[in-house]
Amino acid sequence: MTIDAAIRRAAAALEASSTPALDARVLAKAAFGLDDATLIAQGDRIAAPEALARYGDMIARRAAGEPVAHIVGRREFWSLDIEVAPPILVPRADSETIVEAVVRRRAPGAPLKILDLGCGSGALLCALLAAFPKAVGVGVDVNPEAVALTSRNLLRLGFGLRSSVKICDWFAAVDGRFDVIVSNPPYIRTVDRDILPREVRDFEDPGALFSGEDGLDAHRLLMADAPRHIAPGGLFVVEFGEGQLPAINDLARRAFPGAEGKAENDLSGRPRAFVIDLGAHSD
Repeated sequence: MTIDAAIRRAAAALEASSTPALDARVLAKAAFGLDDATLIAQGDRIAAPEALARYGDMIARRAAGEPVAHIVGRREFWSLDIEVAPPILVPRADSETIVEAVVRRRAPGAPLKILDLGCGSGALLCALLAAFPKAVGVGVDVNPEAVALTSRNLLRLGFGLRSSVKICDWFAAVDGRFDVIVSNPPYIRTVDRDILPREVRDFEDPGALFSGEDGLDAHRLLMADAPRHIAPGGLFVVEFGEGQLPAINDLARRAFPGAEGKAENDLSGRPRAFVIDLGAHSD
């Protein structure tokens, strides 16, 4: 069977996916060891039996709902090759809104001290250390698997000497103050579990997804403790979900009286990241 024929058959088997053709091609690149250009150029090549079997296993996993990123073990984020592993949350492109918010507000040469709360794969921390080459960073997560994954990504991408990672429940074991604090905390309502896509509901860590009846339990903790850990003139950026902006605004006003809060939109134009810039307030 040719590679092209295998991809067509795989796409047909993935009809339940919202992106069957894309999924089939991404998995084909991983299975056959090809990039985009060679996948096109060598599409009429007869696939090796072992590679074809590997591809079939990958397609079966995807048909069962497993995220593509978990199957291939990689996800691009901020142009970085981030290792991902189940059940750690797969970094989404919309979360780059957090990085963009920091980049727009701080000089690239600033010697920032950065804290990433609930670091997961470490995608946010890696992206920020890439954007700010003089910065140092700390990542914390309550999940030991996430801490190990973040550590691997930081080391592999060359940020090991400018970073550290620890097992910690939000601010519980965090010392000192930081110029930039970022977080993509859980914000899905527990009652919404059954309406989530299977690849999210059944394959990603519930602790990184759900946060109480209104989805804001984690945000209440973060907003309450952030003022004690943010440096003078510091920046706090946190992700939130659809329909939560009014409540986030209220939490921010109580946590940072007099500070200006602003929502930043994601790639779809939806409010996604809430920004509190104490540097702008103090100017």
